[in-house]
Amino acid sequence: MHIGIRRSAVATALACSVVLPAAGAAGAGVPTSGAASHVGVEYFPDPAGEGARTSVPADSPHTQPAADARRRTAAPSQDGEVVPLAETGPTADRLDVTIIGDGYTAAEQDDFIEDARTKWDEVTDIDPYKSYAGLFNVWAVKAVSQDSGVTGDPSRDTAKNTALGSYFWCGDTERLICVDLDRTKTYADKAPATDLVIVISNSTKYGGAGYSGLAADYGYDGVSTLSSDNDRSTLIAAHEMAHSVGLLADEYQYAGYGDYPYPEPAYPNASTLTAGEMAAKRTKWASWLGEPDPSGGVVGAFEGADYYEHGVHRPTENSIMRALNTDQFNLPGREAMIAGFYRSANALTPLVDTSATASRFTRLAVGLADLGPGLSRPRLRWYVDGREAGQARGKTSVLPAALGVPADKRAHQVTATVVDTTSAVRSPAVRDLTSNSATWTVRR
Repeated sequence: MHIGIRRSAVATALACSVVLPAAGAAGAGVPTSGAASHVGVEYFPDPAGEGARTSVPADSPHTQPAADARRRTAAPSQDGEVVPLAETGPTADRLDVTIIGDGYTAAEQDDFIEDARTKWDEVTDIDPYKSYAGLFNVWAVKAVSQDSGVTGDPSRDTAKNTALGSYFWCGDTERLICVDLDRTKTYADKAPATDLVIVISNSTKYGGAGYSGLAADYGYDGVSTLSSDNDRSTLIAAHEMAHSVGLLADEYQYAGYGDYPYPEPAYPNASTLTAGEMAAKRTKWASWLGEPDPSGGVVGAFEGADYYEHGVHRPTENSIMRALNTDQFNLPGREAMIAGFYRSANALTPLVDTSATASRFTRLAVGLADLGPGLSRPRLRWYVDGREAGQARGKTSVLPAALGVPADKRAHQVTATVVDTTSAVRSPAVRDLTSNSATWTVRR
C-alpha cells in the first residue's frame, strides 16, 4: 500500500518543505529540490549527534557505465533478483520496504542478503517498529556491481564502479552517502511493491542519508542510505523512515536560525504552543504531558524544533528525531508512528471473498497480522447485523450459523473487526486508524 499516494496534500507539502537547508548548515544557500537535478537530503555527520540538511545531485558520477550490458554478461541470474526477507501479508495490506545493495559484486550477493537481514533486524529491534514488524513486507533486491565497496572509502580519492553509484563525500561532506536515484528506482521497481527504500552500501565506514518527499517523481516516498557494516548507521534508517511513515518533524534546531516564522505546524511532534496552551486547548500531545518518557525525562514542551530555536516546541528534551545518541521515540512520536503504520497497512485481511454472498454454513475466515508481544494489542470481534457475537471473540474462522445468523429469508451482515487497544495510543482519531473490518452478506 503506497504511503506516498495515500498522504494528504498538506502532508506532501510538509515533506517537500523539510528539504530546505538551514542557515549555517552544510549546503546553505544551495538550490533545493525545486531544481530537477537536485534533491534535499538529511544526514548525520556525528554517529551520536544531531542531523543536518543540504541539497545534492539526484544522479551520481560514480554509477558504473554500461551497467545493464555488463550485468547481463556477468550475472544474468542474480542482477535484479528479488528475495523476500519478510512476507507477512498481501502488499495491499502491508507497508512494503525494498532493500537494495550497492558495492556488492556477483560473488558477494549472499553477503548482501545477510547484511539486509541484519539491518532490518536492527531496525525492528527499535519500538514501535519492533511491535509492528508484522505490518511490513520486506524485499531484498540484488544489484550486481563491478567493484566491491563504495566510492570514498577508505579515502576521498577511492573510486568504485557500482550499480547505484553510492559515494561518501557527497556535497563535500564525508559521512553523507548519496546514490543515483533513477538507478535506484530501476531496482526498486523489481520488487512486488515499494513504499520505502533502503540502500545498503558495502562499507564498514559510518555514513548514510535520508531522501524524503520523492513520491511524485518516484512512486515511493523515501530512500535511506546506510553503510552495511557499521551498527550506528542503522539509526539513520530508523530516523528517516519516521519522516515518511509517521510524518514526524526533526526535533533539532540550528544555531542562529531564530524564531519560527510559520503558523502551527501539522507535524504531530512540533508545536508553537506551550505546554499550558496545549493542555487548555486539548490539542497536539496534551494527553501525554507530564508522562515519563522512554527517551528520558517527562513529556512537556521544550523550545527548539523543526530547525528553529524559538517559538516552536518539541515533546521531550531528546529522542531519535533529535539526535542519534538514543534509539527511543518519545511518546507522541511513537503514537504518530503507529498512526502511520495503520494509515498504510491493515491488521485484518479477509480470506473469503467479501463480494460473494455467503450461506449460513460458509466458513468465513480472516488473516491477522502477526503483531507479537510489545506495544500492540489487537482485539478481534465478530458482529451479526451490528451486534457482537461474543462467543467468537478472537476467532479467525467462524460459521455464520454458529454466530447466530437466523435461517430466514433476509440478508444479514456478518462483520469481523480488529482494533488495536495499545496503551501507546491515546488519540481517538489514531485509535480509529488502528481498526479495520471485513463484511459479508449472508443468506440462508
